[in-house]
Amino acid sequence: MNSDDVEILVSQVTNSTKMDANLLQQFIESVASHKIELGAVEKWLRAVHANGISVEETSQLTKGMMHSGEVISWLDNSLVVDKHSTGGVGDKMSLMLAPILAACGLKVPMLAGRGLGHTGGTIDKLESIPGFNCSLSPVEMKKQVEEISCCIAAQNDAIAPADGLLYAIRDVTDTIDSLPLITASIISKKAAEGLGALVLDVKCGAAAFMQRQSDAEDLAKSMVGAAKRLGINTVAQITQMDYPIGRFVGNSLEVLGSIKVLQNNGSADTLEIVSFQCQELLVMTKLADSPELAREMISGVLADGTALEKFKQMCVYQGVRPDIAQQLVQEPEIVLPQSAMVTEIKSEESGYVSEIDAMALAVIARRHGAGRFAIDDSIIPEIGFEILPNRGDYISEGEVWLAFHHNDDIDEDTMIELNQAIHLSGKPIQQTGRLISKIS
Repeated sequence: MNSDDVEILVSQVTNSTKMDANLLQQFIESVASHKIELGAVEKWLRAVHANGISVEETSQLTKGMMHSGEVISWLDNSLVVDKHSTGGVGDKMSLMLAPILAACGLKVPMLAGRGLGHTGGTIDKLESIPGFNCSLSPVEMKKQVEEISCCIAAQNDAIAPADGLLYAIRDVTDTIDSLPLITASIISKKAAEGLGALVLDVKCGAAAFMQRQSDAEDLAKSMVGAAKRLGINTVAQITQMDYPIGRFVGNSLEVLGSIKVLQNNGSADTLEIVSFQCQELLVMTKLADSPELAREMISGVLADGTALEKFKQMCVYQGVRPDIAQQLVQEPEIVLPQSAMVTEIKSEESGYVSEIDAMALAVIARRHGAGRFAIDDSIIPEIGFEILPNRGDYISEGEVWLAFHHNDDIDEDTMIELNQAIHLSGKPIQQTGRLISKIS
């Protein structure tokens, strides 16, 4: 596709006229084959981000991206499921959801992404495990799911290849938070997995891409509509994202936190969110007659170790040496990379923890190497935070509330930011759950 054709599409988007369907399809194919200048792709992305596109065009973009590569097919996809989150700080749900659901009897052929902006990516987290291979072909994904019921693979040139380049460019051009681009990116990949059911976690709050509830609900409706038009039974959950999720933030630290949940000894906050998602899919597929029964199933596979065993199996199938995988599920701290330094941050006053600024922590972690600023940046997996109090806990002046895992020295400005990231109240805090609403 030449630059003149792209200019036509950009002009149509900018002037809010209907995009030429044939040109849009050619654009998708050119992006998928990388036979297009990056500058042209960036220009189109910025136009869509600034002006939006119609529901019809979003559907066309989604379907075109889905069919730009292979689509996994199943003889019966009624128990084939997945989830997707729009991204949060400490959002590690995929690492637990896939093995939990596999242990409950569902099949999870999960495609996952790398970090976007201030949020971490599932693939970056898994690659902090020595030997873990996220580069699976569709054939390998299907074979693994048929044998152990779950896999987590990276976006690749075989499935929805058009999204691979668009996703990477969005990360470094501030075009992440576009409703149609998010919809097409997420749903094209999920549809290519051949799903029967899908749950979407749409984050809402100060550290989410969609900070207002109305915007989060608009995105949820867009994605649910697109997925249903492609034949996938879909529910979206709007969840709160202003306070970091669970105890750990950072790639290898979030693997640690996930294993602790699978050991049945993890963060209640983390377990709450992953349970919402698992319950929804167990009920949608009729493996559970009610959310209460679904919760019992989830509790059962955590208590008896079958979910943890599924996680270990997934690690071995995806390249981790069996002895390393066994040690990982028993003593993850020994296997996962460790930072050169751990700095404890102490509270400057006493009170009840009302807020911890998730965005501030994410920005600091990204600066220290936990996230990317350019496509070819390398992730430093051990960078991150351990958050000691839960929201509502009382802490005293001088008490350690945060452990910063880092390799480079902390400058004075960063110390100020860290000290300002916690907010305390003189009065007890009323606890609220993460789930705000559901859209189906």
